[in-house]
Amino acid sequence: MANLFSSLSIKDLTLRNRIVMAPMCMYCADTHGYPTDFHTTHYESRAIGGAGLILLEATAIAPNGRISPHDLGIWDDSHIDGLAAIVSKAKKHGAMMGIQLGHAGRKSSLLDLDVIAPSSLHFDSSDPAYKTPREMTKEDIHEVLSSFTSAARRALMAGFDTIEIHGAHGYLINEFLSPLTNHRSDEYGGTLENRSRLLLEIIRSIRSVWPDEKPILLRVSAFEYSEKGNTPEDVAQIINWVKDAGIDMVDVSSGGVILSSVPVYEGYQIKMAEIIKAQTHLPTIAGGKIIQPAMANEIIANDRSDLVFLGRQFLINPYWPLQASRTLGTEIDYWPIPYERGK
Repeated sequence: MANLFSSLSIKDLTLRNRIVMAPMCMYCADTHGYPTDFHTTHYESRAIGGAGLILLEATAIAPNGRISPHDLGIWDDSHIDGLAAIVSKAKKHGAMMGIQLGHAGRKSSLLDLDVIAPSSLHFDSSDPAYKTPREMTKEDIHEVLSSFTSAARRALMAGFDTIEIHGAHGYLINEFLSPLTNHRSDEYGGTLENRSRLLLEIIRSIRSVWPDEKPILLRVSAFEYSEKGNTPEDVAQIINWVKDAGIDMVDVSSGGVILSSVPVYEGYQIKMAEIIKAQTHLPTIAGGKIIQPAMANEIIANDRSDLVFLGRQFLINPYWPLQASRTLGTEIDYWPIPYERGK
């Protein structure tokens, strides 16, 4: 029976445990999207702390795809070296490295740039940080596809082990998937299958440059906290339509599409991951206020998910995995020698 510290292999990616550091924006890049010393220290310390897989924060495929002016970028070849340095340092400590590729769509706060979305619908009219987006043309869609392809090529050159496509939290891909934000009448809107078309094309475009032996992850918002929004069953259907294009694992989150009240409690998204896993037959990453090692271990031991992601816990404690191994009484062989007196 698997447990939190069992290894897992997906294609050529082998993880030393089932613990994933979720992608979390640090808003510490310079205004041109380049990483700073903070990023290197931030990610390397989590690798030392025992994470199995570290997913780099949402990294913009285009200048207007940034959530904020201080998001990481991967829209230019000059971004490769800085990202490669982060990857190299983290991997020296045994963690595998992934990068989340995304486009903010209407949730971009860069008001001096062209804010685009599937439909011209404002995210939050009461907040001056957002403006009404321009509805995307077919030319815009083709440009986004090209940008995802180029970003994937750069991610490969930087040495990342896997790519995660950001299809969650109300950003551009999610905006196409959701009936709440996609009011188009062409082949990219209307039916659930049509709303999935851009995601399918992005997966194909990335897979054209990303080696077959390397996995691609997809992050989804499995529930949109609205009676008119997508449900876990809808999202499972979307995944089933697109997965053969090259998706190997699903990272299950929720919300972010519209302003809504989210009932947050320990493990609040786990059931969503169970539904996605059962209905798509793909391995999943589950999370949502996972705090206690016992809960994380139970999710894996009962095959409710294949990996567990942690967000806030990694923000406050880079060494959560090491401490969890001690709490669970599990022997692991990657305690840093200088830290072994703390076991």
